[in-house]
Amino acid sequence: MATALLQTANLFCERDDRVLIQDLDFSLQPGEVMQIEGPNGSGKTTLLRVLCGLSDDYEGDIRWQGSPRHKVDTLFRRETLYFGHLTGVKSSLSPRENLRWILQLKGVSPALKGLDTQIEQALAKVGLFSFEDVPVYSLSAGQKRRVALARLYIEPARLWVLDEPFTAIDRSGVAELERLIQGHAAAGGSVLITTHHALDLPALRKLQLGHGRGTWRIL
Repeated sequence: MATALLQTANLFCERDDRVLIQDLDFSLQPGEVMQIEGPNGSGKTTLLRVLCGLSDDYEGDIRWQGSPRHKVDTLFRRETLYFGHLTGVKSSLSPRENLRWILQLKGVSPALKGLDTQIEQALAKVGLFSFEDVPVYSLSAGQKRRVALARLYIEPARLWVLDEPFTAIDRSGVAELERLIQGHAAAGGSVLITTHHALDLPALRKLQLGHGRGTWRIL
């Protein structure tokens, strides 16, 4: 079997003296989509933040491509895209400027030929055609979220970590995002996702939290 892209062993998380996750062992292979399920307060967002390095409040082992994550942190962050409840875009910048800034953080040269065309195409795909150069603070909440979603079309990353990505997008946007997730997996990428939306994807597995004190199961 190929080396797992992301793997945990004996992972333990608690919050406010309440155990959320205990002895979690799972592996995410290239090409897989794993949906994390559970009732509100079960630790879904906490787990995503721990797995992608945004929280160190845990015990146990997290590995990236077979190596302890903390030893390959630069590589891990370059190859991971996190989409959370907050949009993560700067209100004083335009959608185009936000995407150029994010890509530079991933090592993409701002002088790359055709970069602006790629950004414009990504924004058009999320319904922001003609909004490329307006300040983000002038956009609606849904449009701001779409700026962040446009990252999925152009930001180089093997692992997508998506926390409720279908929020505030319409039916056509939901269908497009499903196709995008499926295409990413088909190309060898992996996805961790929380959503109340019913997913129908061929590579889907489910990690269910909240079946007791820190308990979990994989379907």
